[in-house]
Amino acid sequence: MPDSLPAGATPLDPDEAVGLIPEHLSTRGELNAWEQVNIAKADDWLRRRQNGGSVLNMDFLRELHRQMFSNTWKWAGKFRWTLKNIGGPPEAIPEQTYNLLSETRYWIEHHTYSVDEIAVRFHHRLVAIHPFPNGNGRHGRLMTDALLAELDALPFPWGSGSIDDRGAVRDRYLHALRSADSGDYTPLLAFVRS
Repeated sequence: MPDSLPAGATPLDPDEAVGLIPEHLSTRGELNAWEQVNIAKADDWLRRRQNGGSVLNMDFLRELHRQMFSNTWKWAGKFRWTLKNIGGPPEAIPEQTYNLLSETRYWIEHHTYSVDEIAVRFHHRLVAIHPFPNGNGRHGRLMTDALLAELDALPFPWGSGSIDDRGAVRDRYLHALRSADSGDYTPLLAFVRS
């Protein structure tokens, strides 16, 4: 794709880029629009899902990514196999993800944090693990909203704007994630409910 990436976006490795299913796309804008249609279908799938068990399991986490990107990427729902500018080595992804899911269940069971803080910490860690080649932020936000629904809480408005586009909302989101990297979740807690 010839268009430049917005701040905080993860570039695709050439081996990952060949996994693009629609061959007619030529710009990042076209790709984003195509992916958004795929994500809307995943959102519908998520709403129709009933009594499918907890979202805090590896199968659900991967299936949600597959639902979000299956019409776009051949590797949808598969953990990344390359190093990125974020996240650890690919071989650590299954263990890190499993640990996050287990810790989140513990936080819920023991009321370690408020529901919003559990969701924010979950989202931050999932994005930091960066389990997939692409779509981690979008997947992390939808996964977090699925967790909130499971906890009978309202979904986050996520800054009430588009995080995927360049601009003030994305800048606030990235700043809040960087603060969380340093252990300060206050900006991210404020952002997600704004």
